[in-house]
Amino acid sequence: MLENENELYNVGHKLIAGVDEVGRGCLLGDVVACAIIMPKGLIIEDAKDSKKLSEKKREYLYDIILDKALAVGIGQVDPDTIDEINIKQGSRLAMKRAIKNLKDKNGNKVLPDYTLIDAESVDLDIHQRSIIKGDELSHTISCASIVAKVYRDRLCLEWDNEYPGYNIKKHKGYGTKEHRENLLLLGATPIHRKTFLKNIIK
Repeated sequence: MLENENELYNVGHKLIAGVDEVGRGCLLGDVVACAIIMPKGLIIEDAKDSKKLSEKKREYLYDIILDKALAVGIGQVDPDTIDEINIKQGSRLAMKRAIKNLKDKNGNKVLPDYTLIDAESVDLDIHQRSIIKGDELSHTISCASIVAKVYRDRLCLEWDNEYPGYNIKKHKGYGTKEHRENLLLLGATPIHRKTFLKNIIK
Protein backbone atom coordinates (compact mmCIF):
# COMPACT_ATOMS: atom_id res chain seq x y z
CA MET A 1 0.00 0.00 0.00
CA LEU A 2 3.01 2.34 0.25
CA GLU A 3 4.77 1.38 -2.99
CA ASN A 4 3.88 4.62 -4.77
CA GLU A 5 4.71 6.73 -1.75
CA ASN A 6 8.05 5.01 -1.11
CA GLU A 7 9.06 5.37 -4.75
CA LEU A 8 8.50 9.12 -4.47
CA TYR A 9 10.24 9.44 -1.11
CA ASN A 10 13.23 7.63 -2.59
CA VAL A 11 13.68 10.29 -5.26
CA GLY A 12 13.48 13.15 -2.80
CA HIS A 13 9.81 14.10 -2.46
CA LYS A 14 8.83 14.94 1.11
CA LEU A 15 5.20 16.08 1.24
CA ILE A 16 3.05 13.58 -0.65
CA ALA A 17 -0.69 14.19 -0.68
CA GLY A 18 -3.31 11.55 -1.40
CA VAL A 19 -6.53 12.83 -2.98
CA ASP A 20 -9.94 11.20 -3.41
CA GLU A 21 -13.55 12.27 -3.80
CA VAL A 22 -16.93 10.90 -2.79
CA GLY A 23 -20.46 11.55 -3.98
CA ARG A 24 -19.80 11.53 -7.72
CA GLY A 25 -22.73 9.20 -8.42
CA CYS A 26 -25.24 10.79 -6.06
CA LEU A 27 -28.47 12.45 -7.16
CA LEU A 28 -28.16 15.20 -4.58
CA GLY A 29 -25.70 17.17 -2.51
CA ASP A 30 -22.13 18.31 -2.90
CA VAL A 31 -19.32 16.23 -4.28
CA VAL A 32 -16.65 16.20 -1.55
CA ALA A 33 -12.91 15.65 -1.90
CA CYS A 34 -10.16 15.21 0.66
CA ALA A 35 -6.45 15.82 0.26
CA ILE A 36 -4.26 14.45 3.02
CA ILE A 37 -0.56 14.21 3.84
CA MET A 38 0.37 11.36 6.17
CA PRO A 39 3.69 10.79 7.99
CA LYS A 40 6.31 8.91 5.99
CA GLY A 41 6.07 5.15 6.45
CA LEU A 42 2.96 5.19 8.63
CA ILE A 43 0.37 2.49 7.99
CA ILE A 44 -2.95 2.80 9.79
CA GLU A 45 -4.28 -0.70 10.26
CA ASP A 46 -7.54 -1.45 8.42
CA ALA A 47 -7.44 1.82 6.47
CA LYS A 48 -8.49 0.88 2.94
CA ASP A 49 -11.00 1.90 0.29
CA SER A 50 -13.85 3.51 2.28
CA LYS A 51 -16.47 1.60 0.26
CA LYS A 52 -15.16 -1.66 1.73
CA LEU A 53 -15.52 -0.55 5.35
CA SER A 54 -18.55 -0.43 7.62
CA GLU A 55 -19.83 2.96 8.72
CA LYS A 56 -18.73 2.23 12.29
CA LYS A 57 -15.19 1.32 11.14
CA ARG A 58 -14.95 4.45 8.96
CA GLU A 59 -15.98 6.67 11.88
CA TYR A 60 -13.38 4.98 14.09
CA LEU A 61 -10.59 5.36 11.51
CA TYR A 62 -11.59 8.95 10.70
CA ASP A 63 -10.49 10.20 14.12
CA ILE A 64 -7.24 8.22 14.02
CA ILE A 65 -6.37 9.47 10.53
CA LEU A 66 -7.04 13.11 11.42
CA ASP A 67 -4.97 12.73 14.58
CA LYS A 68 -1.99 11.31 12.68
CA ALA A 69 -2.20 13.44 9.52
CA LEU A 70 0.40 16.13 8.86
CA ALA A 71 -2.10 18.15 6.82
CA VAL A 72 -5.71 17.83 5.68
CA GLY A 73 -7.80 19.73 3.15
CA ILE A 74 -11.48 19.41 2.18
CA GLY A 75 -12.96 20.63 -1.08
CA GLN A 76 -16.66 20.80 -1.96
CA VAL A 77 -18.61 21.61 -5.11
CA ASP A 78 -22.34 22.31 -4.83
CA PRO A 79 -25.15 20.83 -6.98
CA ASP A 80 -25.72 24.01 -9.01
CA THR A 81 -22.08 24.09 -10.05
CA ILE A 82 -22.17 20.37 -10.86
CA ASP A 83 -25.18 20.99 -13.10
CA GLU A 84 -23.32 23.84 -14.77
CA ILE A 85 -19.92 22.23 -15.42
CA ASN A 86 -20.79 18.46 -15.20
CA ILE A 87 -19.83 15.95 -12.53
CA LYS A 88 -16.41 15.06 -13.94
CA GLN A 89 -15.30 18.69 -13.87
CA GLY A 90 -17.06 19.13 -10.53
CA SER A 91 -15.07 16.25 -9.04
CA ARG A 92 -11.83 17.70 -10.38
CA LEU A 93 -12.70 21.11 -8.95
CA ALA A 94 -13.45 19.57 -5.53
CA MET A 95 -10.05 17.84 -5.62
CA LYS A 96 -8.31 21.07 -6.62
CA ARG A 97 -9.99 22.93 -3.75
CA ALA A 98 -9.03 20.16 -1.31
CA ILE A 99 -5.35 20.43 -2.31
CA LYS A 100 -5.43 24.23 -2.05
CA ASN A 101 -7.12 23.94 1.38
CA LEU A 102 -4.40 21.70 2.87
CA LYS A 103 -3.52 22.92 6.36
CA ASP A 104 -1.56 21.53 9.28
CA LYS A 105 -2.87 21.24 12.83
CA ASN A 106 -1.90 24.86 13.52
CA GLY A 107 -3.94 26.11 10.59
CA ASN A 108 -0.91 26.86 8.40
CA LYS A 109 -1.29 26.28 4.68
CA VAL A 110 0.73 23.35 3.34
CA LEU A 111 1.75 22.87 -0.28
CA PRO A 112 2.50 19.27 -1.27
CA ASP A 113 5.39 18.59 -3.63
CA TYR A 114 3.58 15.58 -5.13
CA THR A 115 -0.04 14.42 -5.29
CA LEU A 116 -1.39 10.91 -5.76
CA ILE A 117 -4.91 11.17 -7.16
CA ASP A 118 -7.55 8.49 -7.47
CA ALA A 119 -8.15 8.07 -11.23
CA GLU A 120 -8.13 11.79 -12.00
CA SER A 121 -5.92 14.75 -12.84
CA VAL A 122 -6.14 18.22 -11.34
CA ASP A 123 -5.41 21.59 -12.91
CA LEU A 124 -2.60 22.61 -10.56
CA ASP A 125 1.10 23.15 -11.15
CA ILE A 126 2.08 20.33 -8.78
CA HIS A 127 3.63 16.98 -9.71
CA GLN A 128 0.83 14.43 -9.77
CA ARG A 129 0.13 10.81 -10.55
CA SER A 130 -3.30 9.45 -11.42
CA ILE A 131 -3.76 5.94 -10.04
CA ILE A 132 -6.63 3.75 -11.21
CA LYS A 133 -8.21 2.16 -8.13
CA GLY A 134 -5.93 4.40 -6.10
CA ASP A 135 -8.02 3.92 -2.97
CA GLU A 136 -6.98 0.24 -3.11
CA LEU A 137 -3.35 0.75 -4.16
CA SER A 138 -2.21 3.78 -2.16
CA HIS A 139 -2.49 4.03 1.61
CA THR A 140 -2.52 7.82 1.44
CA ILE A 141 -5.42 7.83 -1.04
CA SER A 142 -7.24 5.29 1.17
CA CYS A 143 -6.95 7.68 4.11
CA ALA A 144 -8.28 10.53 1.94
CA SER A 145 -11.14 8.28 0.83
CA ILE A 146 -12.19 7.56 4.41
CA VAL A 147 -12.04 11.21 5.50
CA ALA A 148 -14.02 12.39 2.46
CA LYS A 149 -16.67 9.69 2.99
CA VAL A 150 -17.21 10.39 6.69
CA TYR A 151 -17.21 14.15 6.09
CA ARG A 152 -19.88 13.83 3.38
CA ASP A 153 -21.95 11.34 5.39
CA ARG A 154 -22.13 13.92 8.17
CA LEU A 155 -23.32 16.50 5.66
CA CYS A 156 -26.03 14.00 4.68
CA LEU A 157 -27.31 14.04 8.27
CA GLU A 158 -27.64 17.83 8.04
CA TRP A 159 -29.42 17.57 4.68
CA ASP A 160 -31.72 14.91 6.13
CA ASN A 161 -32.84 17.36 8.84
CA GLU A 162 -33.24 20.14 6.28
CA TYR A 163 -35.24 18.03 3.81
CA PRO A 164 -37.20 15.38 5.75
CA GLY A 165 -39.11 12.76 3.82
CA TYR A 166 -36.28 11.67 1.54
CA ASN A 167 -34.37 9.59 4.13
CA ILE A 168 -31.08 11.10 3.00
CA LYS A 169 -29.35 9.81 6.12
CA LYS A 170 -29.93 6.27 4.83
CA HIS A 171 -29.20 6.43 1.09
CA LYS A 172 -26.73 9.37 1.27
CA GLY A 173 -28.15 10.80 -1.93
CA TYR A 174 -27.58 7.74 -4.11
CA GLY A 175 -30.33 6.70 -6.52
CA THR A 176 -31.85 3.88 -4.50
CA LYS A 177 -35.38 2.63 -5.16
CA GLU A 178 -36.61 4.48 -2.06
CA HIS A 179 -34.93 7.72 -3.11
CA ARG A 180 -36.42 7.54 -6.61
CA GLU A 181 -39.88 6.83 -5.23
CA ASN A 182 -39.63 9.78 -2.82
CA LEU A 183 -38.52 12.01 -5.70
CA LEU A 184 -41.63 11.09 -7.69
CA LEU A 185 -43.79 11.68 -4.62
CA LEU A 186 -42.23 14.87 -3.27
CA GLY A 187 -40.33 16.37 -6.20
CA ALA A 188 -36.77 17.65 -6.21
CA THR A 189 -35.19 19.66 -3.40
CA PRO A 190 -32.86 22.64 -4.01
CA ILE A 191 -29.89 20.32 -3.36
CA HIS A 192 -30.82 17.78 -6.04
CA ARG A 193 -28.64 17.75 -9.15
CA LYS A 194 -31.14 18.63 -11.85
CA THR A 195 -29.04 17.12 -14.65
CA PHE A 196 -29.11 13.78 -12.82
CA LEU A 197 -32.92 13.64 -12.66
CA LYS A 198 -33.83 13.75 -16.34
CA ASN A 199 -34.72 10.06 -16.50
CA ILE A 200 -36.51 10.04 -13.15
CA ILE A 201 -38.68 13.17 -13.14
CA LYS A 202 -40.22 13.83 -16.55
